[in-house]
Amino acid sequence: MLLPSRSFLHVIRQSLCSVLVVAISLLTSTPSEPHDVSFPAGQSMKAGGLAFERGAFGDALSHWKQAAELYKSSKNIPAQIEALVLSSQASLGLGQSKQALQSLELALGLAQRSGDPMVEAPILGHLGRAYLTMRQLPQASEFLQQASSVAHKQNSSPLLATTLNDLGILLVLQQQDQKALDAFQESVTHAQSAGLSLLAATARTNAARALLRLHQPTESRLALDAALDQLKDLTPSSRNSSLGLIGIALAYQRLLPHLLQEHDALVLRTAGVLQEAATISEQQGDKRTLSYAIGYLGHLYEIEFRMDEALQLTRRALFIAQSVDAPESLYRWQWQLGRQLAATGQLDQAIASYRQATLTLQPIRLEVVQASSDDSFAGQNTVKPLFFELADLLLQRASLSDEDKSVDGDLHAARDAIEAYKTAELRDYFKDDCVDAVRSRLTTFDRLSPDTAVIYPIMFSSRLELLMSLPTGFKRISVPVTADQLTQEIRAFRRVVEKRTTREYLPHAQQLYNWLIRPLEAEISPLTITTLVFVPDSALRTIPLAALHDGSTFLINKFALAMTPGLTLTDPRPLNRDKLRFLTAGLTKSVQGFPPLPYVVDEVQSIQQLYKGDQLMNNTFQTSRLERELREGRYGGLHIATHGQFSTDVNDSFLLTFDGKLTMQTLDQLIGLFRFRQEPLELLTLSACQTGIGDDRAALGLAGVALKAGARSALATLWFINDEASATLIAEFYRQLRNPALSKAVALQRAQIKLLNDRIYGHPAYWSPFLLMNNWL
Repeated sequence: MLLPSRSFLHVIRQSLCSVLVVAISLLTSTPSEPHDVSFPAGQSMKAGGLAFERGAFGDALSHWKQAAELYKSSKNIPAQIEALVLSSQASLGLGQSKQALQSLELALGLAQRSGDPMVEAPILGHLGRAYLTMRQLPQASEFLQQASSVAHKQNSSPLLATTLNDLGILLVLQQQDQKALDAFQESVTHAQSAGLSLLAATARTNAARALLRLHQPTESRLALDAALDQLKDLTPSSRNSSLGLIGIALAYQRLLPHLLQEHDALVLRTAGVLQEAATISEQQGDKRTLSYAIGYLGHLYEIEFRMDEALQLTRRALFIAQSVDAPESLYRWQWQLGRQLAATGQLDQAIASYRQATLTLQPIRLEVVQASSDDSFAGQNTVKPLFFELADLLLQRASLSDEDKSVDGDLHAARDAIEAYKTAELRDYFKDDCVDAVRSRLTTFDRLSPDTAVIYPIMFSSRLELLMSLPTGFKRISVPVTADQLTQEIRAFRRVVEKRTTREYLPHAQQLYNWLIRPLEAEISPLTITTLVFVPDSALRTIPLAALHDGSTFLINKFALAMTPGLTLTDPRPLNRDKLRFLTAGLTKSVQGFPPLPYVVDEVQSIQQLYKGDQLMNNTFQTSRLERELREGRYGGLHIATHGQFSTDVNDSFLLTFDGKLTMQTLDQLIGLFRFRQEPLELLTLSACQTGIGDDRAALGLAGVALKAGARSALATLWFINDEASATLIAEFYRQLRNPALSKAVALQRAQIKLLNDRIYGHPAYWSPFLLMNNWL
């Protein structure tokens, strides 16, 4: 099984804490003076600091916000700035990123009035760190570069030390490891020059991690030894000391597979450092940090196969996290406990613990999870293994049971675990809770129609599991193909299926059919199934399933097809054709360096002939005009025929307009106008968009943007088709859609088959990239 992300504190959170005091001291041009505790504001500042030190972020936030208001009333601007910055750090600790940004922006506005760059620069650095925590890299880079510029101009070693450490983290996230190492090492130099031992130790730890990423484990070990020596010299011990020790311990642990000759010594060193962190946390009354020290020690015993001690420590960490209401650590220890119970053969207890972990995780804000994860820092998914491991355990238990009712319950629970992950994944992609709001408005599919099968392909490392929801019940089929083999075949297929002049795609299309479809045929063939709805994961989202081939014909000739991020995210109501009035927007001319789209004219004319509606073409297709039409019009369909790009990062995805680029955030706001109407947007069509080959998250965005914006269905393309084929298919789809006896999935199937049977457009490069997503009825 995959392990959960193991380091909460040694990257962003440790760095944030270690630079906080440094940055606060830089907020005024004169050295920071102690706050007068004989006045209420000073008392609030002190109480906030004590609360923050013991990990009580909510209490700290309350005290510091009160102090900020009191300083505002007394017109003590420097102290108000300091209280606002401290409030932002408490907000980040609670995962309240928007509130943190508001506090920092207010502080920045006050600082800018001073005209002193050394007052403004530390706040710029805090803004950069906040955006780093949220993994919004362009914004983080902008603010950190501004802070760095001031630091260099003023030749301020303290400010240079903090900013270079933050820039190093940014560079790691951008996969620029050597530059990151240089930044961390330069930060160490400036921190030592300024006498900032804690920050120097933090930067050394980050440098050690960069060295390991650069395949220099011996040098990494030496850097960690130096960081540890530096921390041990710090007096008195504090919460920051504990965080620093935990970061160092986890970095030592990461060295275990790379320095096998030092294995025993590294295990002892790691355990000793974690125990020291636990002792300091206990002395400080900081239960939140104590939970991490104890929990990570439990994980160390787990990987050393000392399960009795591992279970004991993990249970203790779990209890402590519960006592201080720390869900960002609690779900990790519930997950860890489940994994340990499974390893010791306690399957039922393991499943119960995994379920608790998923329930704990659901309401946690994204920023808490992101900031608490080293693997996400490295660009890896931090929560997917939790849901997939739970599904795996449920499937294992189903295999061991002879009772049909018990088996059916576990199969449904495994499906529900995957559905829960799909929701978390979309929430992560869009960086907000919009998906939960969508789910709350939807009813569920209690029963499927007799002609529909829903298929969940679940890619485990050693096998493919196909869960299938049929009108007759739930079925499960295991296919002996590894995730790596399947992904490799998917990538190969995706690379060649776009090539219109060759049939290189065919062997891959047939192999994928043999793995994904043929094993289901025995269950499907006795039934009157005409539509297959896939809930794909990972690489499967990037390919046109319509082009899979059984050796004699394409899959689209046998079934209508649709994709959905999850049944719990799909509105089950059929299409209301009576109120289907279209707004059509598009570009035929070359705009902003993009080529013209001459066949958009044919698309628009076909819609105009079939449906009532309005048009925004070329210079009238502007964001402001689109907003006005959507606000004032009563449209059931929105057809956008323009260049579009869906990327791994939602911030880099866009649709081209005459006067600029329509970002996903703006599109969400525009289509979101429908959320408050009784009738939602029935259909969003994007007829000229494309996703990158091998970009799984971009394909997620393709389906998710319609869902987030409140559209019940979306029709879009995996790759760009700039010829008559696209216009022909779109026109046929809309013509078929007028037939009340046909679902949207069948309407698309008939349009695709029309092109497939055309002598010119028979190659799947022309007809297969069109995907129907979300509601297929």
